[in-house]
Amino acid sequence: MDVQILEDIGLTNAEIKTYLALLELGSSTAGPIIEKANLQSSVVHATLNKLTSKGFISFVKEGKRNHYQASNPEHILTYLDEKKERFNELLPELLMKQQLAKVKPEVVTFKGIRGMREILYELLEAGGSEHHTFGSAEQSLMMGDEWWVAYHKKRAAKGIKAKLLFNESLQFWKAEKKYPKSAVRYTSEGFEPLTETIIRNDKIGILLWTDTPLGVLIHQKEAAISYDNFFQLLWKAAKA
Repeated sequence: MDVQILEDIGLTNAEIKTYLALLELGSSTAGPIIEKANLQSSVVHATLNKLTSKGFISFVKEGKRNHYQASNPEHILTYLDEKKERFNELLPELLMKQQLAKVKPEVVTFKGIRGMREILYELLEAGGSEHHTFGSAEQSLMMGDEWWVAYHKKRAAKGIKAKLLFNESLQFWKAEKKYPKSAVRYTSEGFEPLTETIIRNDKIGILLWTDTPLGVLIHQKEAAISYDNFFQLLWKAAKA
């Protein structure tokens, strides 16, 4: 089971193991949970308290022992909705603080899958009318098939068209059929680039798809124009 989404919503590894163990056990005392989750007793007891405070589990006291029960997984959506509501209340203040910054950084570096998502979301909100990509290869699919499809649907929903210049190794992916409002061309096979460059409005994202991906986000209008001119040359030379 891929539990990455549970980490993304803020659960620790111990909380995930404990919650999944309890889902399978049904109602249970701490002993069987410790055994099934394969965690130390002290860790499980502390984790049970944390999951209880978050509303992921409940318990009934029978004698001196607590009998724990995992909450319905559908209740996680309620948990996320509550977090979203609280964040929306805080968002105007956060945006105000951002606007007060005297100097905004023009170059920011990122690392890991989460870092790549952050760059891509920044580019998604960069404005402009077109999204241009060149250099992407098969390694970029480490983000997950569904994630990329959802990302480009969000891009298309904003009315932004895409020109995507991929390496020939990505032809099997059929991006032209999966990504709405997209034109796709391919470079010749034989050279597999690890670097993907994305230009959106006045921002450039440079993503290095190594085992632990690295990325740079550049916010500079003149540089974005230069990169986009280079993209146009590559686009004209590539085959549809």
